[in-house]
Amino acid sequence: MWLPLLAVLGIIYLYRWHRQSLIMENVTNKYVFITGCDSGFGNLLAKQLDRRGMKVLAACLTEAGVENLKKETSNRIQTVILDVTDSQNVGSAAKWVSSIVKDEGLWGLVNNAGIEVPSCNNEWLTKEDFLKILNVNLLGVVDVTIHLLPLIRKARGRVVNVASVAGRLTMCGGGYCMSKYGVESFSDSLRHEMNPFGVKVCIIESGFYSTQMNDGKSHKESLKRCWEKTSEEVRKAYGVEYFGKTYTSVDIMSWFWSTKLSRVTDCMEHALTAVHPWTRYSAGCDAKYFLVPFSYLPAAILDLVLTIGQPKPAQAI
Repeated sequence: MWLPLLAVLGIIYLYRWHRQSLIMENVTNKYVFITGCDSGFGNLLAKQLDRRGMKVLAACLTEAGVENLKKETSNRIQTVILDVTDSQNVGSAAKWVSSIVKDEGLWGLVNNAGIEVPSCNNEWLTKEDFLKILNVNLLGVVDVTIHLLPLIRKARGRVVNVASVAGRLTMCGGGYCMSKYGVESFSDSLRHEMNPFGVKVCIIESGFYSTQMNDGKSHKESLKRCWEKTSEEVRKAYGVEYFGKTYTSVDIMSWFWSTKLSRVTDCMEHALTAVHPWTRYSAGCDAKYFLVPFSYLPAAILDLVLTIGQPKPAQAI
């Protein structure tokens, strides 16, 4: 009884594996624009695609980022300074890209630039703290994409947006998870709109990774700043002991953050070069085998698991 079913499932699996293993020819003739190339995923992807022979247009936030990237790549790579929160700067970068790709159009856009802090209890934050993250992680993605869409449509290319498992599971307060939920929504609507033009939109849902921009030290420093600027009433409600345990828990969580960034950049590369890219990529074992499946559980179970071991505020009932 089960043998025919297993055979059918095996055939489906082999078909999907074969279909997704098909890689395009002549990828070296295609231009790819990547944001956030100073460090982390963007920096590694720029080097990875450069080694593959693709025409990489790398956007860095700082001059130091540009210089460091140029030292480790070939002379094919071209760089530009870009602050994705500055719409005028984004417009100038789009014109720069257009002057390079000309009638060929832009094959790939990788919206990678992002920040994670401040991320802590919502009550410890201000509106400006939320805006700081949303302007980079969500509105920056929207602005860059809209400016470059005409070039991408011309090439019938790809848009690769870096979201996160935090776009499915809200595991902390602040603007980070909110921004990643927004990236998921924006990507879905964009995919529907661009499909008639032959443009594919892919989402990278990464797990937990440690980069120069995201490590335990930066999270702890941000957490301390947020705590210190809250009102005396808020600090009294939560208590010093609560803050201390929350502060210490960052070290425990950082033990589980992976440093194998290539698991994410390999997904990005596949999204740019595969004949049939996936709509969503679960980047990392934690995302693929635990966090994404976990996100489908009922809210009551999710709430219970996500709050296990969480310290209680001083004035908790």
